[in-house]
Formats: sequence, C-alpha cells, structure tokens
Amino acid sequence: MTQNPSGESGRVHVHRRQHFDRKHLSVDVYTLALERTAYILDNHDRVQVMFSGGKDSTAVLNVALEVAHSDPRFERHLPLSTIFFDEEAIPQETADYVARTFARPDIAGEWYCLPVQHRNACSRTHPYWWPWAPEDEERWCRPLPEQAITNIPGFQVWPQEARMTIPEMAGLLAPPPHTTASLMGIRAQESITRLRAVSKKAVDNYIIKATGKTARGNLFKAYPVYDWRHEDVWAGPRVHGWDYNHAYDLLEMAGVGISIQRCSPAFGEEPLQKLYTYAQCFPDVWAKMCERVPGVGAAYRYALTELYAYRDRPDKPDGMPWQDFISHYLHKFRPKEAASVAERIKKEIASHYRRTNSPLVYKAMHPISGLCWHFLLTIAMRGDFKNRKQAGARIANHAYDKLWREYTAEVAAIRDAGTAHEYGYPRPWPTDPASLVVEVVQKKR
Repeated sequence: MTQNPSGESGRVHVHRRQHFDRKHLSVDVYTLALERTAYILDNHDRVQVMFSGGKDSTAVLNVALEVAHSDPRFERHLPLSTIFFDEEAIPQETADYVARTFARPDIAGEWYCLPVQHRNACSRTHPYWWPWAPEDEERWCRPLPEQAITNIPGFQVWPQEARMTIPEMAGLLAPPPHTTASLMGIRAQESITRLRAVSKKAVDNYIIKATGKTARGNLFKAYPVYDWRHEDVWAGPRVHGWDYNHAYDLLEMAGVGISIQRCSPAFGEEPLQKLYTYAQCFPDVWAKMCERVPGVGAAYRYALTELYAYRDRPDKPDGMPWQDFISHYLHKFRPKEAASVAERIKKEIASHYRRTNSPLVYKAMHPISGLCWHFLLTIAMRGDFKNRKQAGARIANHAYDKLWREYTAEVAAIRDAGTAHEYGYPRPWPTDPASLVVEVVQKKR
C-alpha cells in the first residue's frame, strides 16, 4: 500500500505499457505478403481488394494477383474483385490509373461514385462533405465516369444525414452467407493507430473481423502488407514492373517526401497539412476543390497554424480553468458535433482517472495514460471525428523514466507557480511530485 496524491491510502497502480518493437525475420516482406494472401484466399469464400489508386493498395492488388495466378486452387477468385470508391476531388492521374487497372482481364472492377460521408476539417460549421452529392452536381470536381456505379441496395442517399461512411457501408458489399475478406493497404509504419490495429484485436495479426452498421459477421478486413515500409512499397514497381499512379511523379518533382505523399482528398484532420500540394501539383482539380468544399481557402492559408491546431496552440488566458478554455473551442462546432467532441473529452478524462490518481498537466504526457491538456485542446479544436488521435498510443516506445521526469517536473512547476486551480484536479495538488511515480511491472514474455 502507498499514499496517493489525495493523502488517502490506496493500492499502487500497476501499469504494463505496450511496446511495438519490430521483429526481424529471415524472410523478406514480399514473401510474407504472398504467404498471407494465399492463406486469405484459401480460407475465405470471396476476396475483394479495396483499391484507392494509391501506392499501398497497388502493392496489395499486385500481390493478390500474383497469388491468384500461382495455383489452380486460387482460380475461383479470378477475375479478382476490386473495389474503388471514387472520392471525386482526386487528381486526373488517379482516375486514369484506375481505368488502366480495371481494363485488365484478370480484374473485375467496381467503380463506385456514391455520396458517402467524409470528414471536412477545413470548416467547423461544415464538418462533412459528400463526393458526388446530387445536390452539388453543378460543382462536382470531375464529370461522372462512364463506368460509375451510383447506387447500392441499402445505401440511403436521403436525407443527407443518413449517408454512411465507407467503413459503415462495408457490409453492403459482402452479403452472407459467404465469408468475404477485404484486402486493404493498411501499413503499420503509417501511424501509431495503424500499428496498434495489427498489434491488438487481430486474428493471425493481420485479419480483423469487420464491425459497423452493415457488418453481419461474415466480413473480415485483411492487411497483407502491414509490415512493409515506404521503400518496400516502391520496390514493387521498380523490381516487378507494376503499373502505378503517376500522380506520385508530380509529388516527387514538387519535393514532397515519400512518407507524406497522398493522392486522396486532403480535407481530413491529418491530410489537411498537405492541402497545399494539390494547388502545386494538381491545379485543375484544385480550382474545383476551392469551390466544392467549404473552408478550403482558409485551410490552404492557415492549415499549419494554431487556427487548425497545428504546430503552435493558442495561449490560454491566465487564470482561466482549462475546462473553460476547452469549452470555448467546442462552441465553435455545430451543436451535434460539439456534443460528440465534448463526450470524447469527458471519456478521455474519466479513463485517465480510472487508471491513476495523478493530475493532468498542460504539456507533459502522463506516463500511464498519455493524456495532457495539450492533447485535449487539440481534440477540442480539430474534432478528430475518426478517433485517429489516441492518447495512449502517444507514449508507446517512449523512455518511461524520461516521461516521468518530464511529468513530475511540470507538476512541480505548476505547484510553484500557484496555478494548480486551473487544471481541474479534484484533489489537493501534490506537494511532492516524486510520490506520483509508480512501479511498472512488465509481464515477462
């Protein structure tokens, strides 16, 4: 037993941190992807490649075709079902690449142009947009492709708020009783969130049962190239002669690094940072984008400023409680979205205090929860409606002793400044920050 910050006697909190160390094997990632894909094709009635026209789904598609042609037992999957959701505000090079791909005789392409719901982080008052929305036809960024599929049984176009996201409608493309595997180009290197997706909740570490509005238990998401790096993805076109999206050539010539090259619409919280690349590399579609989605002009100018919670953050007025400062930004959203973000923040704080009695500070991540007011302010300003920002993921692979040093130093600084009342801590502020340090018990593998 030990004393907790409130002065009450309580148990020491035992915390086992999650680490994501790569395991180096004696086999290359291409061979592993072939083996995984063969397993998927063997063990599912149907497979479908979710193809975006991007570099990662290009790798998945070509690996799947290699496997499908490698053995007579896989011939039942040919021509290979390949699904493309056209997001309208895309470079012409992407549309041209998809058309070339779907012209192959060993591919059964389905080109969907539906008003699915997408996040619009450019505007707090218009937090969503819908590609190919019938009410916006005069402002579409591109003409409707000839091969476009514009309806799916079960997808509701009206009212506008009933339109589903792509993950929500995934089950509509996989009716039971057949088991269906959706092959997707999710790679762990892309983000901590994607790394966690293949480190937890997974069957065989790369197959996950789909959930959502339309899932009926027979659909699985499969990530056969989850351990590939950027260099591995681009080795495919070079070594195997794969066709690829030539929009990447324009991004390369513009000096955009391979780790941040994107061809999908840059209206979400994270892609917004690279919105300027559309103006630079794809001027034709950029001109249409500026008229198509509310707030694009402002985001182009200020996406990398504190206005959109990038790099710097606005200074909280002296004496104002953090809860009030957060509330100030929540009120900039529409009531429905503000309530959603407020609930997310409430849950984050509740989760923190379920795991520890230690207070939240401004900048230092708590070594157990990863939470701080800086993180919550980012959520309040951006929204993070896709839940891509995870406090716990931020501390993965950080040196634990360094996290504690930074955290306890900030606790002491707040104590010395006499500003503890601003942090919403429901107990007396710790007089001895060192008493907050808890022992970490690592489970031996």
